[in-house]
Amino acid sequence: MPIIAFVHYWQILFIPRYHEMQLLVSLLFILLQMLPMPEDITLLFAGDAMQHGPQIAAAKRSSGKYDYSKCFEYVKPAVSSADYAVVNLECPLAGKPYTGYPCFSAPDDYAEALKDAGFDMFLIANNHALDKRDKGAHRTIDKLSELEIPSVGLYHDKGHRLAASPFVATIGDFRVAFVGYTYGTNGIGVQGNLVVNYINADSISHDIERARKLGAELVCVLLHWGVEYAMTPNVRQKELTELLIDAGADMIIGGHPHVVQPFEMRFNPRTGRNVLVVYSLGNFLSNQNDTNSRGGAMVNVVISRQGTQAYIKSASYDLVFVQKPTYQLIPAWMPELVGKSSQSAFETFCKNARRLFSRYNVAVPESTH
Repeated sequence: MPIIAFVHYWQILFIPRYHEMQLLVSLLFILLQMLPMPEDITLLFAGDAMQHGPQIAAAKRSSGKYDYSKCFEYVKPAVSSADYAVVNLECPLAGKPYTGYPCFSAPDDYAEALKDAGFDMFLIANNHALDKRDKGAHRTIDKLSELEIPSVGLYHDKGHRLAASPFVATIGDFRVAFVGYTYGTNGIGVQGNLVVNYINADSISHDIERARKLGAELVCVLLHWGVEYAMTPNVRQKELTELLIDAGADMIIGGHPHVVQPFEMRFNPRTGRNVLVVYSLGNFLSNQNDTNSRGGAMVNVVISRQGTQAYIKSASYDLVFVQKPTYQLIPAWMPELVGKSSQSAFETFCKNARRLFSRYNVAVPESTH
């Protein structure tokens, strides 16, 4: 074909199609702009919700019911405003007689009050999970199911674990998986078919992989670990953290020491995403008396999307303090609610926590109110 004829043929066939493609691309771009973008979501994590004897006595009413509504009155707006909130329930719902330390059994009303405060899911794998042996653990699982509160870390048997774990929650336009584990159960062993998620790096890595196959965009690993009352993580916590980051965990949220430990926003070069590491949230609600155990932190996490990729956009923390004898949780941003008898403990708790975080935290500041 002569060159002039070829150019003429190309102009006839290609140029109109080129302009049509330009128009089509422009229309698609306009349509995409009109589509609603996925909104960011917020997650909230709180520490150890314990139930010591004096707390049970303070909640008991003449009707025989147990009223914990006042405990959460001032933190409920913050908890319930999160799109999804998680707490460590560190006491079995094993039924009567209700008991405190060393072997807990909390009233069912306590779990209901936590749900009413805005918590959506409970971690129940902790060192007190078997305080009332297998029977208490089975009842805890059943009672939370009745209350329609998802839980992770304890399962009736292997079949139940296979069906229920990893737990993948649809939160807004995001799919987030939660898995939970404990370092031990105070030397009390399982007697029957009950399954306790004990910390094992290989098992956790396998669960992270399964969570991805189930469609999870982000995976949160909840850990009951560390040394009680130590305000910095130990070598084992740090080593496990590195292993779980390599395995693809997006959030590693810890509890058990009953005091706060540092928080870090890390970057995983393998995934190109942020990883939030919370070594310990401290206590949420308890009767412990040591000043550093009189409260803990609530960590707020913002999840966003870039293109099709979900990622952790930011994280911040709030301090909460337990005021006795009412066991009301007082947010650090509401110091005017602290009574004179608790003033010194409140100020020392906040000062010590902030000093620790200012020294060790990485890109996880205190929230502004």
